[in-house]
Amino acid sequence: MRKLARSHWKLLIAILLAVALATLTLDTDSAARAPRPEAGPELSVRLRAHVSAIASREHNTATPHALEQAARHIETTLQGYGYQLRRQEYEADGQQVRNIEVSVANTAPGAKPERIFIVGAHYDSARGGPGANDNGSGTAAVLELARLLKTMQPSRGTEVKFVFFVNEEPPFFMGEQMGSMQHARALEKNGHRVAGALILETVGWYAQTQNSQRLPPGPEKQYPSTGNFIAFVGTLESSALVRQALAAFRAESSFPAEGLAAPAHVMGVTLSDHSAYNRQGYPALMITDTAFLRYPYYHTGEDTPDKLDYASMARVVKGLARTIEALAGPART
Repeated sequence: MRKLARSHWKLLIAILLAVALATLTLDTDSAARAPRPEAGPELSVRLRAHVSAIASREHNTATPHALEQAARHIETTLQGYGYQLRRQEYEADGQQVRNIEVSVANTAPGAKPERIFIVGAHYDSARGGPGANDNGSGTAAVLELARLLKTMQPSRGTEVKFVFFVNEEPPFFMGEQMGSMQHARALEKNGHRVAGALILETVGWYAQTQNSQRLPPGPEKQYPSTGNFIAFVGTLESSALVRQALAAFRAESSFPAEGLAAPAHVMGVTLSDHSAYNRQGYPALMITDTAFLRYPYYHTGEDTPDKLDYASMARVVKGLARTIEALAGPART
């Protein structure tokens, strides 16, 4: 009888051990399938830190020390992500300035990309203001897109360039010394095919009140009067890119988004670096919170980092990361 009892205990212990082992195995498998949390600070915190570092004071060729500090923050951040920097240096306003570029590519060694996507923003501010939204917000967003997409696998023959432009603001806008003009012309001169340039221009201000959004004459009846959306804007020549990018964003994000492809004379449609690529015959669009049509501190000394909605910016950046993967990555089956 005692032998039988001992055998029962042994059997019970064996069963308990088996159950415990199975439970541990199931928990391990479940953990492996679960999404890994983002390392380090959350995205909204990262965006705020970049805007504060880049755009807490005026930074342009009139304030060269501050402009250099902004450029160094961009370069140090990108190097910290593991990128190899490329600089496009030139002279403007009697001083050396530079565009900054890094990229992710799936091309054979030494081969020219079959197609290039530009994801860019200008990092200088307008004179008289720190430029937190214009365009510290766009610069911060491109920095974080470069981080989020560091390990992406573009489709074969594709390169995604993350570019930070100098000298978008007056007196350089659409002139020879505008950073994006220098960049776009160099690509065209070297025979590169740009499939699309996605330019981030003021992406940090959102409102939930009715009539917080002004609209240009003509399309005003087609769009919301509440300024809570991100807009994909281009000329008629870039309408296909506008449609593709907007559709990809809406498929991947619940954040409100609108698109506008309109003649170049419509107010605001050409007022950013995407116009430099249009001039070289490349499709390009601007991704924006609509700037002066919504933002009350545009080009003023009050355009400071405390004004921005970093939680909404983070949602936009996450949606754009998936959008870029959809545009530049392998075809989904």
